Amino acid sequence: MPDPLTNKPPVQVTDPTAAAREINEAFDRISKEVHKVIVGQDDVLSQLLMVIFCGGHALVVGVPGLAKTLLISTIAKSMSLGFSRIQFTPDLMPSDMTGTEVIEEDKTSGARELRFVKGPIFSNVILADEINRTPPKTQAALLEAMQERQVTAGGVRHVLPQPFFVLATQNPIEQEGTYPLPEAQLDRFMFHIKIDYPTEDQELEIVRQTTSVEEQQVSPVLTGDEVLRIQSLVRQVPVADHVLRYVLRLVRSTRIREASEKPDIVQNYVSWGAGPRASQYLVLGAKAKAILSGASHVMPEHIRAVALPVMRHRIITNFNAEADGVTTDDVVNELLDRIHVDSADGETTKQMDAVLR
Repeated sequence: MPDPLTNKPPVQVTDPTAAAREINEAFDRISKEVHKVIVGQDDVLSQLLMVIFCGGHALVVGVPGLAKTLLISTIAKSMSLGFSRIQFTPDLMPSDMTGTEVIEEDKTSGARELRFVKGPIFSNVILADEINRTPPKTQAALLEAMQERQVTAGGVRHVLPQPFFVLATQNPIEQEGTYPLPEAQLDRFMFHIKIDYPTEDQELEIVRQTTSVEEQQVSPVLTGDEVLRIQSLVRQVPVADHVLRYVLRLVRSTRIREASEKPDIVQNYVSWGAGPRASQYLVLGAKAKAILSGASHVMPEHIRAVALPVMRHRIITNFNAEADGVTTDDVVNELLDRIHVDSADGETTKQMDAVLR
């Protein structure tokens, strides 16, 4: 069966240990290059690389000055991939991002024809800077590129280069003159990553580095083909049925109208729960987390490790939550505390053994 991202046959894993070593070495090489420029933010970097290794997209949210743009651009520099930064503004039109058709005249024959001029979206790594500052029309054009990995202009389909990632940034403070992303578009992002202030020691190092004359150079350490190979290897990490059932129980418990387990926090504070993409991305993200943790298969702790970035933007809270200061992170953490792997599943060990054979 072809890989869903590349339409090519998946890489056959003959030695899982060697495959895990290859992915961890790639992670370490990129991390080393990025930390030449970025101080701290280990968790954010780890989550961004997991998204890339899974072939997904990420939304990075943080206040100004936390190096969101610099972090993403540095990751792009550490890989031999095309990179485009698109600064989203209220006057940005879809054609400014996707490209436009122009009339071209042949000087010898005088014939005229339409030619499509590609926009900055035709690259491997797209930095969508301040994505909530552009109108819905432009956001919708980005939506097609993210989901379908293609651009349609004049009825003609133009395929985007592979691998393809949209890494978007958003400022949570200023909301005047912004266009909040609709839930349908938020759902296309695999991870919603929160970036926080550095520690005092980290901020001291940041000030020291950025106020000196020395400038660190980042070298590319990973090619596009290697990224595609890693994506294929990650998808082949085995997951037992009892872990999949745990994922479903966790996600379905957020849906107040159909959840078999209805914790009070969901009934009191949630208006809409997470959809099937949450289950898909929980499993996919856990596969990347497992292989980076040195595990041979996905375990419940890997699901819990990626639950917050996967689910925090897929749960819609109600007015009661806003009044009581309850966030989606609070809801997810409460569910992680309450919902556990079904210990009554007596076939757990047998299932895992069968998967690993």
